[in-house]
Amino acid sequence: MPDTDPALLNAEDMLACYARGQLSPVEVLQATTERVARLNPGLNAFAVMNPAALQAAGESESRWRAGRPLGCLDGVPCTVKDLVDLAGFPTRRGSRTSSTDPVADDAPMVMGLKAAGAVILGKTTTTEFGWKSPGDCPLHGITRNPWNPAYTTGGSSSGAGAAGAAGFGPLHIGTDAGGSVRIPAAWCGLVGLKPTYGRIPQWPASAFAGVSCPGPMTRTVRDAALMFSTMARWDLRDPFCLPDDPRDWRDGIEDGVAGLTVGILGDPGFDAPTDRDGVAAVERAAQLLANAGAYVEQADAGLPDTSSVFGRVWGAALARLVAALPSQLAELLDPGIRQVAAALGGMSAIEFMDAEATRAAAGHAMALLHRRFDLLLCPTVPAGPPLADATVADPVRALWTDWAPWTFTFNLTRQPAITVPMGPRADGLPNSVQIAAAQFRDDLVLRAARVIELAQPFAVADLQ
Repeated sequence: MPDTDPALLNAEDMLACYARGQLSPVEVLQATTERVARLNPGLNAFAVMNPAALQAAGESESRWRAGRPLGCLDGVPCTVKDLVDLAGFPTRRGSRTSSTDPVADDAPMVMGLKAAGAVILGKTTTTEFGWKSPGDCPLHGITRNPWNPAYTTGGSSSGAGAAGAAGFGPLHIGTDAGGSVRIPAAWCGLVGLKPTYGRIPQWPASAFAGVSCPGPMTRTVRDAALMFSTMARWDLRDPFCLPDDPRDWRDGIEDGVAGLTVGILGDPGFDAPTDRDGVAAVERAAQLLANAGAYVEQADAGLPDTSSVFGRVWGAALARLVAALPSQLAELLDPGIRQVAAALGGMSAIEFMDAEATRAAAGHAMALLHRRFDLLLCPTVPAGPPLADATVADPVRALWTDWAPWTFTFNLTRQPAITVPMGPRADGLPNSVQIAAAQFRDDLVLRAARVIELAQPFAVADLQ
């Protein structure tokens, strides 16, 4: 029996304990649910718990006793963001406008996790329809940061961020349309991977389907790669997913970065803010990568200004959402959704197509940049998390000043990007950096993140 709380084990160590008979999936689930019962009332990470989790853990335990585990995650607790379909549960999307009827089918990535034997602990909270970064929604209220509950987790994968940092199991599904995996991962001290667009199939399509990607949120890089391996499988329901590549994404993850070129991205095409802690994290990460043999230098990217482009994509999606609802239901939406829809949703078709042309230009510029650099290094967030109870007066401005100026460009260009912890900020909250690679080189961001993790390990939140 390991000395540590079983709920705080990473997935790989958990599986090793199962294989040696030192722990059972039922014991891990019990430790995890006890932790949830004790800590979740102050954090609000869950939209709903899964009453069938104990039965699933018992079935996993029987398989391990027989030496016949179902797959590479058999018996490992996992959570599902409430923008993602989980069969037998409603997908509420953080909204009072959504249906309370349970859905019939699992989303593709949930199917992958279940096929590998993961035990679904419950569904985690999200901002309404995933529209913003502060972690609250009309349906479930405020989700708070385990490092300091006065602050937000970030969003829109707010509950996944809180669950990961609080030790509510090792694996958490997030979705990322402009930073919604990477921002809460950064503010909660987690690893968050936004893969190449289409690598993980998604269905039903989200409000931001053209830029959104599901991704793993975990406490270690290797766990992110392990979880990614089960999620990244072709599914015919998603017409835009990539061909099947049944691989273990941990393969090659220890190969390091020796000989790779790393460009420090100081300008994503517009004046993106960064505070002193963010600058220090990038400088430290650059040194760690250089110490590991990478060639690191400043990158003069010459990217087009994508801030207005993403604003148009964001605004058009929210305007479509509002327009599709009867007026009496639209009144129930987060007022910020209606504010953004009114401010950005009235563009002409020409303006929208102009934005798409600029988006293509950004992708082209990134492709050229990656002829010179294998990896790009930059901040994940402009500063530490806002207060959980803070109001948002101007969400349009907040998008590229307070929330996502360093993340949404990689959604537009559809390339992989990962955030990795970089020790504490001056106020004790987590610091982070972001690493991006060319489309389809998800392996490189995992390798670089693993180098940083090994050189500078980061603890979980100190919760009693």
